[in-house]
Amino acid sequence: MFESDMILMTLVIFIPSLFAIGLLFFPKGTEEWMRWFALVGSAITLVISLFLLVDYVRMVEHAPTSRPDIAAMHGDAASLDARVISSDHRKGQENPPLSMDYVSRQPWISRFNIDYFLGIDGISLALIVLTTALSFLALIASWNIERYVKGYLMLFLLLETGMVGTFLALDFFLFYIFWEVMLLPMYFLIGVWGGPRREYAAIKFFLYTLLGSVFILIALLAFYFTDVQDYVDLGNYNRNIALLMKPNASQEMKPEDLDRIMPRMSAAEAHNQVEVHSFDLIVLKRVGAAAFRKLTNRTDEIEVRNPNLSGNEKQDLGKPRFVPLKQVPAARRAEVINRLKQPFFTEAFQYTMFLLLFIGFAIKVPVFPFHTWLPDAHVEAPTPISMILAGVLLKMGGYGILRIAYPICPWAAEELAWWIALFGIINIVYGAFAAMAQTDFKKLVAYSSISHMGYVILGIASWRVVDGQTVGTQYWSWAMNGAMFQMMAHGISSAGMFFLVGVIYDRAHHRNLDNFRGLLEPMPFYGGVSAIIFFAALGLPGLCGFVGEVMVVLGTWNFSPLFSVLSALTVVITAAYILWTMQRVYLGTNPAYKDYKDMSVREIICAAPLVVLAIALGVFPNFLLMSWMEPSVSNLVQNLASLTGKG
Repeated sequence: MFESDMILMTLVIFIPSLFAIGLLFFPKGTEEWMRWFALVGSAITLVISLFLLVDYVRMVEHAPTSRPDIAAMHGDAASLDARVISSDHRKGQENPPLSMDYVSRQPWISRFNIDYFLGIDGISLALIVLTTALSFLALIASWNIERYVKGYLMLFLLLETGMVGTFLALDFFLFYIFWEVMLLPMYFLIGVWGGPRREYAAIKFFLYTLLGSVFILIALLAFYFTDVQDYVDLGNYNRNIALLMKPNASQEMKPEDLDRIMPRMSAAEAHNQVEVHSFDLIVLKRVGAAAFRKLTNRTDEIEVRNPNLSGNEKQDLGKPRFVPLKQVPAARRAEVINRLKQPFFTEAFQYTMFLLLFIGFAIKVPVFPFHTWLPDAHVEAPTPISMILAGVLLKMGGYGILRIAYPICPWAAEELAWWIALFGIINIVYGAFAAMAQTDFKKLVAYSSISHMGYVILGIASWRVVDGQTVGTQYWSWAMNGAMFQMMAHGISSAGMFFLVGVIYDRAHHRNLDNFRGLLEPMPFYGGVSAIIFFAALGLPGLCGFVGEVMVVLGTWNFSPLFSVLSALTVVITAAYILWTMQRVYLGTNPAYKDYKDMSVREIICAAPLVVLAIALGVFPNFLLMSWMEPSVSNLVQNLASLTGKG
């Protein structure tokens, strides 16, 4: 039976695709109706995502945890791990009760343990709402697209499905499918509707992103071929036993033929031969924690499935699902230790897989030196696609590092923390100076995105371990929360900046900063909106860009005072290029532009929500975002820090 949370999460993913299919039935000449139809589909998706937000906040703040023992071990409702354990426990019951915990799975390809596994926490939900909101606004900005309108709208809606699905997937295989679904729509949206060098920019985007996807795929396969039977829920383990005892076969195959080809095993034989391979990100996170403890010579602290669980609800009541290895009987402990000899639990494997994942996601962020595709893609992409590219797609790289790279390969993440932070600093400083050197308005905004996303990488990397103990967990939590806030703030300000560049490009038909000047006189409203959005990107106190950057700077001080000072000083460079840009574009007089019309109603409708959010998140960051996002981010930090010991 499908639970209501599964239905809602599925709807928020696939409603855009359903509307994309619906566009097939519109005849030629009804382009205006197509635009409205697509906008309605995106609006419905936005409304559902807002309902998910409201209900999730209610659940986290008010719903009691149904399993106090799980809550004591794994955290409260804000903890994705705790809700997954509780959900898997319910699934193992004969008549599982329905729940609304926003974690749900259905078997998909059972032979390979691939599930349709969805879930949300404060990290993913924040980015889902950002995605659906920006998609809705970008569709409004798409109203002046005249060529191949049906194809454009269908590809845009398919892109939205891929983006939302990526943030909801908790099965690595499913995550990878949604990750790849984004690639082709974006390739065609740039390559068909872009500027003069659109083919070059689209191919460059495609090749860079595909290279990152190949690295992620290699890691995905390497994880899958690890036997993870000690880290899965009892119900999952028993299902794998059942597959060995009763293998799948064609319905037409006679029992005697089945026994001849693949004889049925006894329970004892199946137990001796079973291997469990999984794409479950929560399971892989447990395996990553085990690898960390094994590589730091704390094998007895590795948490494995409780051998005392019987699968009977009444008998198992109050028993923890996972226990330290030192509490496991000697015979079972020997089996677990033998499985710790797999490649997953070696230093070389952890280094290699983390680097593959990090590079795969860093290309999307993008991190220097994998950034060169971004300026070309932004310059050639149509304005609405630049909004999505900067506002959402770049955040997927940061999300992948947070959701996959760090939890599954925490040992390598900690070992390489200084180097990751160094790349973050390079991004911040290099991006700011590169932006200052640009004369193309769009390229300036593109390089500013590289600089601002550097704060995300720096905040994530600020994990300080001294003598085997995490030092200053609170500071790392500040930095990590600042990184998440920066992703949200940059999604708003960068989308707004690209939209404003598009507004003036539609009138001037060029983006040369040296040829503007004096736009504030004929377009005062446009100038005012631009000032708010650009000052938000600058990090002015009271606007959204300030909160995330200051949290990262403060949190990084504990990790590296040098990096903290460099990231703070770069704000001066950011202020310099933004103020210089505003001077060149808006101040002074220019008779050539005196007849330009101010923003239209459609443009105001698109820009107004971004302005409101830029101000609101700067003035009420805790009420609007941190109060429900921070518990999940802090829970991730606490889980990682607990692998070493917290300070």
